[in-house]
Amino acid sequence: MLPTPMCLKIPQLPFCSVKVAFLCGIIKPIETILQLIYYLEQHKTSTKQMKKLLFAILTILSINLTAQELPSGFWMGRTTGKFPFFNYGLGEDRLGGAKMGFIDTNVVIRVVDSVKDDYKVHLSQSHYAYISKAFVKRADSVQPKAYYLTESFRVYGDSVYDYVKINLAEKLPYKCFQDIHPSRLILDIYGATSNTNWITQLSTAKEVKNVYYEQTEDDVFRVIVELKHEQHWGHHLYYDSVGRKLVLRIKQQPPSLDIRKLRIAIDAGHGGDNSGADGITSHVLEKDYTLKMAKQLEKTLKAAGVKNVFMTRTDDASLTMTDRNTMLLNYAPDLLVSIHLNSSGNASVKGTSTYYRYIGFRPLSKAILKQMLTLGLDEYGNVGSFNFSLSGPTQYPNALVEVAFLSNKEDEKKILDPKFHKQVSQKIMKGIQDWLLSAKQ
Repeated sequence: MLPTPMCLKIPQLPFCSVKVAFLCGIIKPIETILQLIYYLEQHKTSTKQMKKLLFAILTILSINLTAQELPSGFWMGRTTGKFPFFNYGLGEDRLGGAKMGFIDTNVVIRVVDSVKDDYKVHLSQSHYAYISKAFVKRADSVQPKAYYLTESFRVYGDSVYDYVKINLAEKLPYKCFQDIHPSRLILDIYGATSNTNWITQLSTAKEVKNVYYEQTEDDVFRVIVELKHEQHWGHHLYYDSVGRKLVLRIKQQPPSLDIRKLRIAIDAGHGGDNSGADGITSHVLEKDYTLKMAKQLEKTLKAAGVKNVFMTRTDDASLTMTDRNTMLLNYAPDLLVSIHLNSSGNASVKGTSTYYRYIGFRPLSKAILKQMLTLGLDEYGNVGSFNFSLSGPTQYPNALVEVAFLSNKEDEKKILDPKFHKQVSQKIMKGIQDWLLSAKQ
């Protein structure tokens, strides 16, 4: 006879009571199994009864294995506010913590901890994220579930965008990232389990080549979207306003890659009460010279025949990053160039650099840097995964240009020269043209 392990201190319950207790979460699965084994031995059950009880054991195990455990001490919430986003962790620097990505409003989240100004969110069995408390509202009416089922997909396009619409049982958290070689978008939906039995793809989709999915974890549902062009032109994730469809909107490659036919946005860094860096000898302010260079770039583009140029600021205005992103998203540019001037505590550091966050947007920043280096500036580098607010939107390719260092005397002298402003504008435009040419090929 198998003795009952005394260390577990299992009460001797009738079989039916044990089963009910397990299903209600009163005792743990392993204790339930030991109870049942003990019951079989104690009562010397017949073969027929043994089969029934063994079947019950397997049924209970099946229930336990298929249901994800919910963490204790949590509460349900929904995202709120303007441009909410997840962070990977609690690390900080002057640009903030490393961002996982923006998330739509009204998305269901499971809050499991509070750390200073952030909540820790349980995305799935093995995944967590952090979100500012300002972006969370309690949702006590939401009943937590161990997982939610996916439904059918629909893929189609209009004259500007392709759409992948995914029917879900709830507005769930997600993460989407760009991939290259081949060009793809990869979307992870947390807390979702597949019940998708068909994906309808219409011929109106011009940029989407293939759509399929994988259940990468029990409660992580991955959607893979293969694109026709190597260059990523932008994407946007949101839930529709009337239901629970998660929409992945993908920008089609413009029909013409002539720079004159594109919508180009220019951001002059800093402004108003945010002066930025200052010159090492002249003490000029970064905000004033980024505006001078931005205006010169606007003039150069218009002289080349570009009709649609948008400036985030044309004077010494104080703008938050939310203000700038809102304006840019409303304008819906084909690309953005943000102009800044660099600074270092080491006066010998000099040179030009460009920045991007998403790998699919790197080619634009590389092409601009290549042209900037023809001005005789030192190379400070092409910097990726850059956690700058204006590099965050995924809706359009963007590049930040740190023209040169105000903290270096040699670079500062160039920055003060109006002729240099014109040269910079010409090189940025030429970099954009080179990028467009490579996209054609």
